This record gives sequence, C-alpha cells and structure tokens, in this order.
Amino acid sequence: MKKVEAIIRKSKFKDVTKSLQEVGVNFFSYWDVTGLGIDKEDNDVSSMVIKETNNIKRCYLTIIVNDDFEEVTIKAILESATSNAVGDGMLFVSSINQIYSIRTGEKGSNLLR
Repeated sequence: MKKVEAIIRKSKFKDVTKSLQEVGVNFFSYWDVTGLGIDKEDNDVSSMVIKETNNIKRCYLTIIVNDDFEEVTIKAILESATSNAVGDGMLFVSSINQIYSIRTGEKGSNLLR
C-alpha cells in the first residue's frame, strides 16, 4: 500500500479532484495550507531566476492506495495539477505497512478500493 501526498495550488483543486475521480480515486483527505519558500526557475543555463512562492494558496492531499493503483493516482495528479509555473507544488509517495478500520477492527489492503 502507498500513501500519496500532494501539495498543489488551491486553484487546481477542482481539476485534480475531477482527474482522481475519473481514474477511480473517490476518497481522499485534504487541508487548505499555507507555506513559504523560494523556488529556482532555470530559464537558461547561464541565468537562474529565484521566485518566492509563499503567496500561493495551496491544498494538501493525502490518498492511500493499493500498490497496483499507485501509478494511475500519481499520473492523474501530475497531469491535472500543473500550470507549468514555479510553485505548482510537490508530490510525495511513501509505503504504508498496515491499515485498520476503526469501526470494525478489520485490517489489510482489502479495505481499500
């Protein structure tokens, strides 16, 4: 099982949600977040533009999927979240060892899609 986390522009949230639903991801958690940072944009080998990215509103998404669903989830986010500009966000993938249903106490990947 994998945990896919993404920090995306808030303006792209509807596009990402639609793309995730189209590939079968019908449940995820999200938060409106604020962050700050500096991003480097390579326009040319000889010059680099540094831009502050702390004024862009973002959403933080967390999605748990079975291993065989990891790639379609990542692809849906990457394709729908980009504006091809500095500050589009980041995507993180980590392994999940086990999941449990709080209501029933069941465990295992069969609880997912």
